[in-house]
Formats: sequence, C-alpha cells, structure tokens
Amino acid sequence: MTIRSGSPVPAASGAARRTLSQGSAIRFVIFLGLVSLFADMTYEGGRSITGPYLELLGASATVVGVVAGIGELLGYGLRLASGYLSDRTGRYWTITIVGYAINVLAIPALALTGNWPAAVALMMLERTGKAVRKPARDAMLAHASSEMGRGWGFGLHEAMDQTGALIGPLIVALVLHARGGQYRVAFAVLIVPALLAVTVLLMARAQYPRPADLEVKHAEFQTRGVPHTFWMYAVGSALIAAGYADFPLIAYHFAKASIVTPAGIPILYAVAMGTAGITALAAGRLFDRVGLPVLIGAAALAAAFAPLVFLGGVTLAVAGMVLWGIGMGVQDSILRAALAAMVAADRRAAAYGVFDTVFGGAWFVGSALMGVLYDRSRLALVAFSVVAQLAALPVLFLVARQMRRTSSPGSR
Repeated sequence: MTIRSGSPVPAASGAARRTLSQGSAIRFVIFLGLVSLFADMTYEGGRSITGPYLELLGASATVVGVVAGIGELLGYGLRLASGYLSDRTGRYWTITIVGYAINVLAIPALALTGNWPAAVALMMLERTGKAVRKPARDAMLAHASSEMGRGWGFGLHEAMDQTGALIGPLIVALVLHARGGQYRVAFAVLIVPALLAVTVLLMARAQYPRPADLEVKHAEFQTRGVPHTFWMYAVGSALIAAGYADFPLIAYHFAKASIVTPAGIPILYAVAMGTAGITALAAGRLFDRVGLPVLIGAAALAAAFAPLVFLGGVTLAVAGMVLWGIGMGVQDSILRAALAAMVAADRRAAAYGVFDTVFGGAWFVGSALMGVLYDRSRLALVAFSVVAQLAALPVLFLVARQMRRTSSPGSR
C-alpha cells in the first residue's frame, strides 16, 4: 500500500491516549510512593520511640501530649501557607524537595540530643518539614490519580507509605534489642532511609518535571454548594482529629505502665502501620465505588481504639493498635482523595493547606487535652477520645448525602 507524500499521520485514539496517561500516572504514583516509603521508614521509625525517649529524658505525660499536639499543629497549620505558596508560584517540586529534606534529616539528628527540650526542637523541625512539602506533594498526586481513580491513586500511595512506616519501627526495634535499648543508636541508623528518600525524590523530579500533564481533564465536583460542603467536611474531619491520640502519648503509656518492653513498643507501632497500609488499599478501591460511606464506617470502627489501648493489657493493646491503624489508613488516603474531587486543579494545594490547618488545629487541642487528662484520669481521656470521634459521624453523613446529590467523586 502506498502512502501519499504529505498525508497526515493519524492521531492516537482517545483510548490509546488514556492508556498512556494511566500508565504514566501509575508510574508517577509508584515513584512518589517509594519516596514516602523511605521517608516513613525514617520519621515513623523515629516517632515510634519519641514517647519513651522523652520519658527517659525526664518529660511528663503532659509535656508529651502538648509536644505531640504542637508538632501536629505545625505539621498541619503551616500547610496553609505552603499550599498557597505552591499554587501561587507553581514550584511544586521545589517546595516538595525542600520539605522532604527537612522532614527526614531532623530524625537522625535526634541521636545528638541529650535533653528533652533539644529533642522537642528537632521533633518540631521534622513536623515543619512535613508541613512544607505535603500540600504540593498531594496536589501532584491528585493530578496523577484523576485518571486511575482518586481512591486507588491515594490508596496505593498510602499503602507504600505505610509499608515504610511498618519497616522503620521494626528496624528500630531490632536496633534497640541488639544494643540494649540505646535510643540514640536507633535514631542514628535512620540516616540511611533518609538519604534514600531524597535521592529517589530527585529521580522522580527528573522523570516527571510537569505532573500536571498527567491529568486528563474531567468535569470536577464544583457547584455552589461546594464551599459549604467543604467546611462541613473539614469540621467532621477535625472532630476525628481531636479524638485521635497521637502515638507518642500511646507509647508513653506503654512505657510508663510497662505494657510491653522498650523494643516491643515500635513493634506495636509497626502492627498499626501494617494495618494502615492494607486498609488504605482496600478503602481506596471501595471509595472509588461507593464514596464517603467507607470513611464513615472506618471512623466508627476506629473509635474503639482508645479504651483498648489505654485501659487494657498487652492483648487488648494489640487489638487497639490494629483499630488505630485502620483509622490512620483511612485518614491518610480517603480524606485526601475526597478533597481532591471538591476543588479545581489549580487550587488544590491551597485547599489542602486550609483543610490541614483546621485538621491540625483540632489535633493540637485534642492531643494537649489528652496529655493533661492522662496525668489525671485515663478514663476521662478515653471518654473524650471516643465521644469526639463518634460526634464526627453525623457530620460526615451529611457531607456524603450532599456529594451524592451533586456528583460522585469516584465516578467518571
């Protein structure tokens, strides 16, 4: 067959373009998932022992609770400025790289501390780095997940994230067991995954300089009701945050009450992180099919973690950490996936920043209060935790109903 000179080359079909887009998007999500895997090995490995480390350095439960709360306030509150700056400048990669570098390198530096104020300063620095990079990183993930499914994209990333969060505490537990509970040595070995995280991130930047090109444009979930729905969603999520005890306080309790050995504490954290990873994958797939009811069901189930963790022995503590992990897996996947469908692509980083500021403020208030309550009445701590989380359910139910009336975030 002869092809005449000057004949146009047929354009790729819509199906072919979609296949290419999906393939590139999945590879991009896996790239960022590897970054998160190594990063979580670092800072979740460190966070698995910061509670007992602060207790060893002489800090009280109130200090641990307040520090955990302030850390989350920084980690979420600064995202307002970071998200706005990301959208304003378009320098998503630069902001992400700077944030990750601060985030992961602060943890190995804990090996150099000798008193709890110095350790607290580095813990705050680590949370600050996470605040800097997260809105920009999530905005880039939202581009990639538009074609592969919001829930699946964020769920796959979160599963890889939690794989690192599983491995990191196990490494720390092994070091503590081998070195007779030397916390500084455990922090020091985390420099290896920290450097790997930064290296893979730079490789991802070289391969995908413009993540926005991965998004195939679709009509977004945008109506006049979105602002109202967004704030309802933020309030419901904030109630969950307020009642969710941070792990440093849980670890402090495990150490103070001698629930498990020092090396056993990061193992329990690893159990929770492994559960979170499995939950993120399953919940992400379900979210693409049924939407927010998945979040509501998981939040109801996870609310039972507090009495098991703070009032029971080792067996109930394990069960409690499984439920705590279910809640974390859903929070770190579906919460972000649903938000991506509520706002325009060029405003997502700012929207994540606003949402995270509300979420982090509630986490700070709740963590600080639970730290104070722990020193006075563990039963009161448990009651506050359960009531706050259950109060979120009717609010999220109203959000789910409003989203069904307009458009489904998991549909095409």
